[in-house]
Amino acid sequence: MRDYSNHATNRVPERDVRITDIETCVVKGNFEWNLVRVHTDAGVTGIGESYRGGGVTAVVEYMKRFLVGENPLDVERLFRRMVQETSGHSGTTGKVVTAATGIEIALWDIAGKVLDVPVYQLLGGKYRDEVRIYCDCHAGEAFATDAGYHSPASEDAYSVEAYAEEAARVADMGFSALKFDLDQPFDNHPDPYNGRVSNAAVQRKVDTVEAIRDEIGYEIDLAFDIHWDYSMDSAKRMCRKLEPFDLMWLEDPVPPENMEAQREITRASRVPIATGENRFRVHEFKHLLYDFGVDVITPDPSTCGGLAESKAIANRAEENYIVFSPHNVCGPIGTMACVHLGACVPNFDVLEYHALEVDWWDDLHDREDPLIEDGYIEVPEAPGLGIELNEEVAREHLHDPGTMFA
Repeated sequence: MRDYSNHATNRVPERDVRITDIETCVVKGNFEWNLVRVHTDAGVTGIGESYRGGGVTAVVEYMKRFLVGENPLDVERLFRRMVQETSGHSGTTGKVVTAATGIEIALWDIAGKVLDVPVYQLLGGKYRDEVRIYCDCHAGEAFATDAGYHSPASEDAYSVEAYAEEAARVADMGFSALKFDLDQPFDNHPDPYNGRVSNAAVQRKVDTVEAIRDEIGYEIDLAFDIHWDYSMDSAKRMCRKLEPFDLMWLEDPVPPENMEAQREITRASRVPIATGENRFRVHEFKHLLYDFGVDVITPDPSTCGGLAESKAIANRAEENYIVFSPHNVCGPIGTMACVHLGACVPNFDVLEYHALEVDWWDDLHDREDPLIEDGYIEVPEAPGLGIELNEEVAREHLHDPGTMFA
């Protein structure tokens, strides 16, 4: 383990704060929400959230070994240390970065509370008082099972009418931007492996998009996600067919590993292309941004390295006039962290909300009113993130009962 004793640690008394403990728990919503709480000797605690997936809490527990005793106000230095010290687990990407992200968000929460300012102020100040939200929607029987969103293979489960009805319902809630999944399990019939889509499946997607547009019109922004499922030729065909519908973007049309293929799709398509949720830290976004492999960049701040790392990505996107619209499948804690980020990023556009089916989502926080009002979240002025976890509700929905911040 490296010796950090030669680093400056002098603080005036009110800022001489030390980490005393770090706790985790996993809340089972529509995804697994990894929550992190950091304690200090000043009696101030911070709350953070990491992206879904197993193994993250174990990495957080490992990081606690060398974070206890550190000053939580050194947020970016501690993030760098977390990645360096834990790189033996899986390199400087993946779960290491995701775990460090949850802690990083909690450290910003602490810093804001200790310094008595909202997190957005620590990140450089705000451009906007409220953040626009797009609602990730699902429709039809395909999304009504416990097995997941893509379980039924029957085309009847994905009726065009169901999509249009759901779009109208969500638009009536006040959202000015919607997104649907447009990939379906029968797309690749008869061969489920080669990524090619039949003419009938392509036409069904066109019919679905057209039905939604007929229902909600063109004043509402509309995007679709196709989850990396398709070959180059099929992705290009879909882009051409969807040109008339003035989409906000088409997300992840080809697998993410091949930068040249991603750039080819973006350059060939007249529909804006979005991607970025499965990349880590600013380094993995370099070619995507500077080689213009994307029109809209969608990193996940609860995955890619936290708020400072996401702001660095947004800064590089701004250099190339690329819009920043974060991916977000978090509970209220991670979502509010993203709100502070959206407030301070000039090229921010919309933030994802992906928990419409979780009817207790707003019960999970301490604020009296729902976070989302008419498709926007107001940027809080309270110190830190401006939101706290309702532990009683969280305890009712733990992934593993009895593990509440233990």
